[in-house]
Amino acid sequence: MHHAPTLADIEAAHARIAPHLHRTPILTSRLLDELSGAHLLFKCENFQRAGSFKARGAFNAILSLPEAQARGGVATHSSGNHAAAVALAARARGIAAHVVMPRTAPAVKKAAVAGYGARILECEPTLAAREAAVAEVVGETGAAYIPPYDHPAVIAGQGSCFLELLADSGGRLDLVTCPVGGGGLLSGTAIAAGALAPEVAVVAAEPEAADDAARGFLLGRRQPQVLPVATIADGLTTSMSALTFGIMREHADAVVIASEEAILEAMRLIWTRMKILVEPSSAVPLAAILERRFDVAGKRIAIILTGGNVDLDRLPWNPATA
Repeated sequence: MHHAPTLADIEAAHARIAPHLHRTPILTSRLLDELSGAHLLFKCENFQRAGSFKARGAFNAILSLPEAQARGGVATHSSGNHAAAVALAARARGIAAHVVMPRTAPAVKKAAVAGYGARILECEPTLAAREAAVAEVVGETGAAYIPPYDHPAVIAGQGSCFLELLADSGGRLDLVTCPVGGGGLLSGTAIAAGALAPEVAVVAAEPEAADDAARGFLLGRRQPQVLPVATIADGLTTSMSALTFGIMREHADAVVIASEEAILEAMRLIWTRMKILVEPSSAVPLAAILERRFDVAGKRIAIILTGGNVDLDRLPWNPATA
């Protein structure tokens, strides 16, 4: 059974990974401040290496592996940003990466993972198939398994994002919000905020169509996500682990939801008004704010924009490709 990382773990993670990663900027938008009635600070992890915050957790987990363990390389399963992050971190350490991806994963994601030098193993698009394939490759190669969120070193790496936010936000923050899928980013953020800035509320946001975290938070019991899920925010359809769920229950203040229409509109607003590319999952917290799912009036709110890996050939608002 894994234990939750501490603030010391998160600070050590930040020191370990900082030389390898970008210190992503904080952007603001007067228009979005007007629309929300709040002062919004966007932490742009869409500019992170490999295109998402996932690089933080992957680099921390892989750089902190003991030499004897690292020799066998690393393995993971992911159809998304974690796959690219693991491939990049393994390349930085000079070890092999074996990435199990469902054969239905977008070609653009597979190309990114291959581009970082990882070996891709394709499997059927079910969790059981993915886990079986990872178990097989670990058995064959002795590779260390790097899960996408259910791991203290991964969570500690994700928590480093909040350390930067706090240092770079120029004073008081009232609230920090991020999307929740598996809960790694939320967990790291909530632990860091609870330890360093207990006055800052921590709010997770997820699609209404994939509201397992919101239901679990209310009921006090994990609610596994029933797949398939019809949401544009494809990065947020994973179920939380016992570890991340426990951290959420202990340290988060609220979990809110956003409709599909609002997620699409928020994504469009970020693209057109802020002139930056974000993937749909990144737009969920802003969508919840614009739908007034929680009280933001007059508050200074940090929003973690989680990633910018969008399939430009399948943009959600283009009817010809959707």
